[in-house]
Amino acid sequence: MSDITDYSVSDLSRLIRLRKISCSEVMQSYLSKINKYNKKYNAIVSILDENFLMNAAKEADAELDHGQYRGWMHGIPHAIKDLAYARGLMTSEGSPIIAGTLSKKDDLFVSRIRESGAIFIGKTNTPEFGLGSQTYNEVFGVTRNAYDPSLTAGGSSGGAASGLATHMLPVADGSDMMGSLRNPAAFNNVIGFRPSQGRVPVFYGYYPNTDTFYQQLSTDGPMGRNIEDMTRLLLTMAGPDKRVPLSLKDKMPAYEKMVSADLSNTKIGWLGNYNGYLPMENGVLGLCEKALSDLENTGLIIENCHPNFEMENLWQTWLVLRFWSNQWIKPFYENLEQRRLLKPEVIWEFEGAMKVTGEQLSQAGSSRVQWYQSLLHLFEDYDFLALPSAQVFPFSADISWPKSINNKKMDTYHRWMEIVVGGTLSGLPVINLPAGFDGKGRPMGIQFIGKMGKDAELIEFAMAYEKNTSFLEKRPVLEV
Repeated sequence: MSDITDYSVSDLSRLIRLRKISCSEVMQSYLSKINKYNKKYNAIVSILDENFLMNAAKEADAELDHGQYRGWMHGIPHAIKDLAYARGLMTSEGSPIIAGTLSKKDDLFVSRIRESGAIFIGKTNTPEFGLGSQTYNEVFGVTRNAYDPSLTAGGSSGGAASGLATHMLPVADGSDMMGSLRNPAAFNNVIGFRPSQGRVPVFYGYYPNTDTFYQQLSTDGPMGRNIEDMTRLLLTMAGPDKRVPLSLKDKMPAYEKMVSADLSNTKIGWLGNYNGYLPMENGVLGLCEKALSDLENTGLIIENCHPNFEMENLWQTWLVLRFWSNQWIKPFYENLEQRRLLKPEVIWEFEGAMKVTGEQLSQAGSSRVQWYQSLLHLFEDYDFLALPSAQVFPFSADISWPKSINNKKMDTYHRWMEIVVGGTLSGLPVINLPAGFDGKGRPMGIQFIGKMGKDAELIEFAMAYEKNTSFLEKRPVLEV
């Protein structure tokens, strides 16, 4: 390839290990790409000094000269999502309150990426405190879609997805509470994987006393340009940790041990828009359904299905549990000077959190169990469940969020992303795979939900999907 940044991170890793390409060449290529395009797309923030990074790459080369190999990401440039803390990197969480914080510790998954040999170059942009599926903030501004910079990159891992799709990053980490690995991946035509709850233990070096027993909505996870890249980063991030009591104890197989699934023996339950419950922008359902029907020549079986559950009750369950998880906003809210720096959606989240009662929380917990059981029942008939990754195509980067879908008013700032809530509340593994592009060239993706703890099975299905589709081959035409 004429451009080093066009190689997959897995291929780069092999070439570096074989000494067919140097870490310095890789770093220089990515810095050149960032210097050329990041001003337009604003995917990467808090970038470290270029001389410092080039020296780090030269040190990685010197280590190889002396037989020292730190892992599969040895010498690979990497940017951490700006919600996470990485030793020696500035963190803002998209907030002017936090901006300028220099972290002295790594979050758990960050330490694992560091130990695998990555060179941290900076952060990827995120909405304020990660709240919202549109990546903009008062600190760094808006991140733009790789396929059309007038459109949103999604969020909250918008910087990660845009950076991947523009090839300013070889691979990326993200986090997902309300589709934050799935929605931006769909909007930028890359892979986003929300692992089974506990697969990637969540432990924050900066906030070591964060609740790890009850707060089970968010998880960290990988994004990649292809399935292999995504999987290799997942295997780096995954694995139990004694500080996280509910982390999964089983070990996933190495990527080399995974085998592309036989689609002729695979049955998909198509959830669609939950029998008309969810409003959808025209074209979303049709595009996803065509992507699936085009695979029927492989023997893949696709049937419509619907969970035995009242969907509006799922949304109310989500509101209660999400409100409750946002109690951390309290010190910022009570400080009047800092409150003035919070965007309205953050204030709304905390004021909602203050109204949650113990009875509501108990009912929401029970409802969540019932939702999980309704999906278990569907898995008696289907190998995987599927539905679109978003209810709308990427929209203008100049608006905060869609106020309506097909003339149906959205009553909260995140109601337009209701379609991702079911995957989150189930705790099951969910992957976004590309579904193609509409007539305006806007990307869309499909969520595939797997069985609890069966992340490897979901990945093997994704390997087969990737092999039988060509959506990932369509690259964006970048603007300067």
